[in-house]
Amino acid sequence: MRILVLNPGSSSLKASVIEPPGRDALAATAIAWGADATRSPDRASAIHAVLRDVAAAGVVRESIAAVGHRVVHGGALHTGPVRVDDAVLGAIDDLEPYAPLHNRIAAETIRAARAALPDAVHVAAFDTAFHAGLPEVAYRYPVPAHWSEAWGVRRYGFHGLSVAWSVTRAAELLGRPSGALRLVVAHLGSGCSVTAVEGGRSVDTSMGMTPIEGLMMGSRSGSIDPGIVLALIREGHATAAQLAEALEHGSGLLGVSGLSSDVRDLLAAEAAGDARARLALAMFTRRAAAGIAAAATCLTGVDAVVFTGGIGEHSGTIRARIVDRLGGIGVAPIVPADVEQDGPISTAAGAPAILRIESREDVVIAEAVAKIAR
Repeated sequence: MRILVLNPGSSSLKASVIEPPGRDALAATAIAWGADATRSPDRASAIHAVLRDVAAAGVVRESIAAVGHRVVHGGALHTGPVRVDDAVLGAIDDLEPYAPLHNRIAAETIRAARAALPDAVHVAAFDTAFHAGLPEVAYRYPVPAHWSEAWGVRRYGFHGLSVAWSVTRAAELLGRPSGALRLVVAHLGSGCSVTAVEGGRSVDTSMGMTPIEGLMMGSRSGSIDPGIVLALIREGHATAAQLAEALEHGSGLLGVSGLSSDVRDLLAAEAAGDARARLALAMFTRRAAAGIAAAATCLTGVDAVVFTGGIGEHSGTIRARIVDRLGGIGVAPIVPADVEQDGPISTAAGAPAILRIESREDVVIAEAVAKIAR
């Protein structure tokens, strides 16, 4: 079955065509939406550009039997992949307030793809699904019980498709069953999270009810004192809408540096003596290391720390700086070298392995689609 996988992100639409059980993409492309996809609503043009690009690579539109869609937030209703219908689309729309950078873009992309490929089976795969089995001690917040029981306030977790692939790939690289591994998966990109995985299951994760909680990110703040938000509203400095804009689009690496959300830009600026770039990177590595160390406390031990996502895969400097802060949990230092292939960066005796794994959400989605669409 030839499956087109669509992965709408905050700045681009990534697409690939896969025929499970094969993993290699028959065609792949990325369509840029600019710095903020929520401000570029023309999804139909992006879908037509994808179909044009994959056709140029030899995959004609008529050969695509199914389309798999990455959706960030599935809420409590969708804890696994599901065929898309109008009710599913409505549920994705309803969750937009909890993933404003993602769910609306996903719904618009699905609608455009259904119009362009009406005869294909369309399946949504949710980032939250991998974390659906979180223990209550992990998903509950220390807030009044009726917040959880009446209003659904709980931790959902995100980057689950990426984490699921990291678990599969780590097992292959280490030559051990995934169910026997204790992993900390650090997905570091424009969005960042850390997940503790034991027995192949998520037991803790840093993102929460929304994808803004947890680590410092490209333009998102990550966790901050909630009293800050209350004080700024109470004192009339900002409205809820202004705070949402600042915390989603103007914080993180961008907010601290005042320069860029891109680690490559900040490393260059740091080398040129830019103090704010240096501070932003120091805060980023400190908070990432703290998140990894915290996740380790939720495991019975750590067999490996996995780095994935754009920064985790490609920035040897950032990886090394993070690992340098993890000596307290028995992680050995690594060389700050860029690595282009999956594999162990360090397998020091008696210490957790350090793995670099390319995020292949498309493979996870395609395999899920194949099971549903056949």
